[in-house]
Amino acid sequence: MDRFFRFIFISLLLFGIDYYVYQGIGVLIKNNSALWREAVKYTYWGLTAVTLLCLLVYTFNLFDIDRYSRTFRTFLLVGIFIQYFSKLFAVIILLVGDIWRLIQWGMAQLGAALPWESKGEPIPRSEFLAKAAVLSIGVPIITMGFGILSGAHDYRIRRRQVFLPHLPKAFDGMKIGQLSDIHSGSFFNRTAVKGGVELMMSERPDVIFFTGDLVNNESSEVTEYIEIFGKLKAPLGVYSITGNHDYGDYRAWTSEQAKARNFQALISVHGSMGWELLMNEHRYLEVNGDRIAVLGVENWGAGRFARYGKLDLAHAGSEADVKLLLSHDPSHWDAQVRPNYKDIDMMFAGHTHGFQFGVEIGAFRWSPAQYAYKQWAGLYKEGHQYLYVNRGFGYLGYPGRIGMPPELTVIELKRA
Repeated sequence: MDRFFRFIFISLLLFGIDYYVYQGIGVLIKNNSALWREAVKYTYWGLTAVTLLCLLVYTFNLFDIDRYSRTFRTFLLVGIFIQYFSKLFAVIILLVGDIWRLIQWGMAQLGAALPWESKGEPIPRSEFLAKAAVLSIGVPIITMGFGILSGAHDYRIRRRQVFLPHLPKAFDGMKIGQLSDIHSGSFFNRTAVKGGVELMMSERPDVIFFTGDLVNNESSEVTEYIEIFGKLKAPLGVYSITGNHDYGDYRAWTSEQAKARNFQALISVHGSMGWELLMNEHRYLEVNGDRIAVLGVENWGAGRFARYGKLDLAHAGSEADVKLLLSHDPSHWDAQVRPNYKDIDMMFAGHTHGFQFGVEIGAFRWSPAQYAYKQWAGLYKEGHQYLYVNRGFGYLGYPGRIGMPPELTVIELKRA
């Protein structure tokens, strides 16, 4: 019953948006031929009918939609979202015009002298605003479409140098490759994903870190990509951790046992790809008798995110001049790492995706992510400690990126 009322509410909302936008379209076509007006009307409302039918199919799982691919289901919802998100721009423009019309009408009723209107007469909609409203629909549709077709897999290498005062000589110049937030359940272009992995390998990193969210919800999502991500190799190894999506917390399971089996299967996948999964533990990287420590924790997030990580366990017994921490959520840095673990030189995180949307031009950076996270993308330093937040390899929800391309990070460690 809840689904029924939710469907009715959303359908009425979408119909209301379409009806309002169509009033603006009506202004533009009122002087066209009757045949043209009819063609526009039936095309417009036909698309509305198809959209509501898709919503009906998805809401009540008609025709056993669960049998279809995740890609099909994702694009079904994304198509509806893009269409109505774009129409909201037209609604805003038309609403501004209607509010002004209402003000004009009210002034006329009060006897105000309006040279372009007679007292009390209805004030027609502005053709200029109607044109602006219709054109505004196209901008987000084109932008978001481009973000899917081009931005989703436009992998970029981001290189940074980090100077550490206690870095052993044998590690001076060591290259660390970092990937994060693969979200394999969202992929729709296997060839492009393979290209991203090959791009990372072309950098010849000495060690590779993966900082969580291999899947969206289920371990089975990564099955067809095991061979591709298994090609990530480095002389000093590939080390990984879990992110908040890896536990299956965001879907309903038939039982706790089923959820536990899913997580165990995910753990096995890391091994199948040759990655060493760190579950609140540490390892050492050794070169020519020198060593540094790599600590890895399960997901730990401030606020509403799960706290499976136990940094005290990962840190216990770690003896090295330099300690590197893998922790999925950057909020962990200010919440636990900096206040309590001054000997951790650098933390590697992901999680934010840079909200898959933003503007980065030179030193100027803006993204909605900055209103949710103090550290949301790139390199940060407080005192002698560093944090790097990867913008993510994959995507979640919206299957694309706008101004925030997927990232492959290469960090070079240098002796200060």
